[in-house]
Amino acid sequence: MRYLGQSLLMVGSFMLILTFLDLLSDAVIVASLGASGFIAFSEPQRPRSAPRFLVGGYLTGIVAAFACHLVSLLFEGSSLLFLSQNSMEISGAMAVGFSMFLMVVLNTEHPPASALALGLVLDSFPWNTALIALAGISLLSLVKQLLKPYLIDLL
Repeated sequence: MRYLGQSLLMVGSFMLILTFLDLLSDAVIVASLGASGFIAFSEPQRPRSAPRFLVGGYLTGIVAAFACHLVSLLFEGSSLLFLSQNSMEISGAMAVGFSMFLMVVLNTEHPPASALALGLVLDSFPWNTALIALAGISLLSLVKQLLKPYLIDLL
């Protein structure tokens, strides 16, 4: 019963966040927030679901995505045919690797944030999407912190 109750708390919280941010039109944000919600609500007492990792991971992923987006713009104008024709694939792979590197160095590891970095780069880094993702993870983290006294680790 405890698992069901906690899962329903996650459903209600996530529904509120999705409604508030009107995220349903951007699959990148929905997918990364869904994975983050699983981590936050299935392991609420573990350090990896603390705001440092949730929000910090997203911030790190956004920074990595922006840097890789800038690199992709350089690739597009490159005279090297391989770089020019494969700029999205290269910058996407770089976004995942660079976000992972930054998160490990900064101790903000949060795997869904690498997915966000990849999605942002492949979508030509729309600032509004990055800001909505940051608002969404901040809300998710806040809701989880408010409910934390009532939540147990399910894993």
